[in-house]
Amino acid sequence: MPVSARGSASRRSGKPVGCLLFIGLVVLVVIIAVVLWFVLAGRLRPPKPGPKPPPAPPTSQPAWCPDVQMISVPGTWESNSNDDPHNPTANPISLMLNVSGPVSQQFPQARVDVYTTPYVAQFSNPIAIPPDGQQSYNNSRSEGWQRTIDMMASRYHDCPLTTYVIAGFSQGAVIAGDIANQIGAGNGPVPADKVLGVTLIADGRRTGDNGPGQAMQIGTSPAGVGAEVALNGLKVPGITMTGPRSGGFGSLADRTYTICAPGDLICDAPRDALSPLNIVGSVLTLARAMGNPVHSLYNGYVVDGNGTTATQWAASWANGLIEGAPHPAHS
Repeated sequence: MPVSARGSASRRSGKPVGCLLFIGLVVLVVIIAVVLWFVLAGRLRPPKPGPKPPPAPPTSQPAWCPDVQMISVPGTWESNSNDDPHNPTANPISLMLNVSGPVSQQFPQARVDVYTTPYVAQFSNPIAIPPDGQQSYNNSRSEGWQRTIDMMASRYHDCPLTTYVIAGFSQGAVIAGDIANQIGAGNGPVPADKVLGVTLIADGRRTGDNGPGQAMQIGTSPAGVGAEVALNGLKVPGITMTGPRSGGFGSLADRTYTICAPGDLICDAPRDALSPLNIVGSVLTLARAMGNPVHSLYNGYVVDGNGTTATQWAASWANGLIEGAPHPAHS
């Protein structure tokens, strides 16, 4: 009997130890999974400040330099990292092609070069089970930022008298707007006086405000704000909502325009509808907003009494700027 009792006690004492080891192993696996989730999803990587202008601007530039450089940044699911920036085919129905296409047809290449930023242009749902296989918003946005910055810095280095027209849609509007914010603050890839104008369609960092530093609204001005402003402070793996741009567009504010269709949650989110405290609900709302019907219909969204659509207005705006742009000397 004593031997049997000792054996029974030993078995009983072994169960709690085994359970603790199992629970500890599960916790360790969860911690490792969460860490990997954050690492693979990526941090938002702002580009470094751009180059400083030369002390004495030249009086001419190489013969191959365009008079004007147009930068077109497509939206989510409208590009990929390997797309041809001068003949984009990643998405034949990309909204920005309705802006950049008419510009390319209006002018010879010596007058304007149209560069469409090639980047992954995705927005992974971080709570999708199973994972949706897309790149995170942070990784996508960072790539679009860096590629646009690099192109503009390189062009300014080689062609210091070239001027710029910048336009973007959706995620591309966030990227283009962030670069305009840098340029307007004197930290961009080109000097502010080289930028002829900026247009942002469905900007996720739209404040809806008027006044110093703010973009000018084309068409109806919805009461809401960009999703990144409504969700300011939300940080989950792969998604960093950065709120309003500090300083707005600075010295570029007088030539920066924003277009937002009422009901488009990307740029017209109710200020209190999305909350960082409701992470799951807010992320699901944001993911659905990318494909909402209003967000995809800017090619037909009318912005004035003449029946001009958002993309028609943007193309006409760009053509007007290029028509009146300087004709720098070439050598």
